[in-house]
Amino acid sequence: MSRIGKKVIAIPEKTEVTFVGGVLTVKGPIGTLSRNLKSDIGININGKEITLTPKTTSIADRALWGTYASHIMNMIAGVVTPFTKKLVIEGIGYKSEVKGESLVLALGFSHPVNVAIPKTLKVTAEKNVITVSGMDKEVVGEFAAKVRALKKPEPYKGKGIRGEFEVVKRKQGKKSA
Repeated sequence: MSRIGKKVIAIPEKTEVTFVGGVLTVKGPIGTLSRNLKSDIGININGKEITLTPKTTSIADRALWGTYASHIMNMIAGVVTPFTKKLVIEGIGYKSEVKGESLVLALGFSHPVNVAIPKTLKVTAEKNVITVSGMDKEVVGEFAAKVRALKKPEPYKGKGIRGEFEVVKRKQGKKSA
């Protein structure tokens, strides 16, 4: 039994949720998100709350029950307040800037690295902090992970791109005799 799936999901003010033909659509003050959902989980929208019930007791349906509940909660939260992730760049000569539809990074390579920004995201780069924000939690996290993977922080000086609250475990390095 899914503890997350059993909970009733509240719909906040100024937010509309519709489920038609296997597509769940959430409209809010910031925008609209939609997602295709399988018919294995029953979705009931009553006024300002949503309940989910699995149609069978198979393992796959019980797994989808909590997953769909989390997806719906994230969609509702995203159309009310955008999700944000901050990345910190550390290292001498490491820079970032937004040029049009791409993020341009100088990461110590012989060439600048261009990363295309998805249309649903808003990306800003100030000094050594890159801020990624958007309605869809998955797209925000995926883009932040893609940028971080370009230059992971190294353990000796901590140079690279890391999350805002990520702690880089440092190694001691060489000892002189």
